[in-house]
Amino acid sequence: MSHHLKIVLIILIIFFMGACQDSPERHLELGNWYLQKDLVDEAITEFREVDRMFPADYSKLTREEYQILGTAHFKLALAYTKKGWWEYALEEAKNSFELQPSKDTHELVELIQEKLALNQDS
Repeated sequence: MSHHLKIVLIILIIFFMGACQDSPERHLELGNWYLQKDLVDEAITEFREVDRMFPADYSKLTREEYQILGTAHFKLALAYTKKGWWEYALEEAKNSFELQPSKDTHELVELIQEKLALNQDS
């Protein structure tokens, strides 16, 4: 990686970190960016921060907040699969399905369960 590209990446990271103050959307965006760059540990941190920013009582969330939180759990599940942390991935996929039931979240739960079953058979 060239020196100039490293500097640009550092500036972008600093910009995103500064913009993330008190904004679940920004943490979700940054987590997505990290995941695209295969910076899985950093992505996990950002997706977990999204969850931390919302109250434990989900009945107070707006529809948009449900969507943001459900997406963060979905992405967190994907990040955990990249680390091979299947139990954590299953928990997050189930959380995502509870918040945002969809074909994608249901399929993710099933795929992770199949992987865990295969691991137990080995």
